[in-house]
Amino acid sequence: MTELDSENRSGFVTFVGRPNVGKSTLTNALVGEKIAITSAKPQTTRRAIRGILNRPGGQLVIVDTPGIHKPRTLLGERLNDLVEQVLGDVDVIGFCVPANEKIGPGDRRIAASLDGYPRAKKIAIVTKVDVAGRDEITERLMEVDALREDWAAVIPLSALTRVQLDVLSDEILQLMPTGPALYDDDVVTDESTEDRIAEMIREAALEGVRDELPHSIAVVVDDIEPREDSDLTDIHASIVVERDSQKAIIIGHKGSRLRDVGARARAQIEDLLGTRVFLKLHVRVAKEWQRDPKQLGRLGF
Repeated sequence: MTELDSENRSGFVTFVGRPNVGKSTLTNALVGEKIAITSAKPQTTRRAIRGILNRPGGQLVIVDTPGIHKPRTLLGERLNDLVEQVLGDVDVIGFCVPANEKIGPGDRRIAASLDGYPRAKKIAIVTKVDVAGRDEITERLMEVDALREDWAAVIPLSALTRVQLDVLSDEILQLMPTGPALYDDDVVTDESTEDRIAEMIREAALEGVRDELPHSIAVVVDDIEPREDSDLTDIHASIVVERDSQKAIIIGHKGSRLRDVGARARAQIEDLLGTRVFLKLHVRVAKEWQRDPKQLGRLGF
């Protein structure tokens, strides 16, 4: 081992790519704990969520960002601005494409846009190799390799089966500047408990909804209170939508859908808090909140 290799390294890495290429799944797999919600719906991630990975040679701070897309609302514009800001600050950018989909114009556009971040080192990552054949993976590796000349590495992996995850984290760590850890050893994320609970409820609410509704759902945790003389935690939260018709979809026939959402979210929240949870969900309408600067501010965007 060289003198340089034995030094401690730390820094920030983010993964970019079209919506749904597996960025949040990869973040969770590397951190070893669920810190970012995942869904087949595009634009699931709405904040820059930091996950912390400690390795023998140092520490990686993984910033999970929204997918880069053409914005159609003020929310969309703010999410893209957030990605821009993160990309300007990180040490390494991992560009993700799924092994089972041909590279398209969106991938090319994002790969070319990395020119705007000369400070960051770039790695190409071919995700989802568990659902692709060998020929497909080879073809994708060649396609992605040709997109830029400055890849520090091109790595195929699967976040689900954990194939090559260690290879990726070691490769990223070697590209980081030398320096002390940025977070304590026992920290896995800098997300507040309240934010993590809101995200778990939103993930449960996204399950099974279609079309434009996913973009219209936001969640606010109104109150978290441990119940006296009990191992129960009372949580009150609001699911915010843009129209009355959406409210009816979330609630479902005689409240059946909302009960499902509550049960799914509660199981995850109990894991997170380590206590039993009484979860009370309320659905309210905030007209066109994605386009209204005041409402966006209230909802934390």
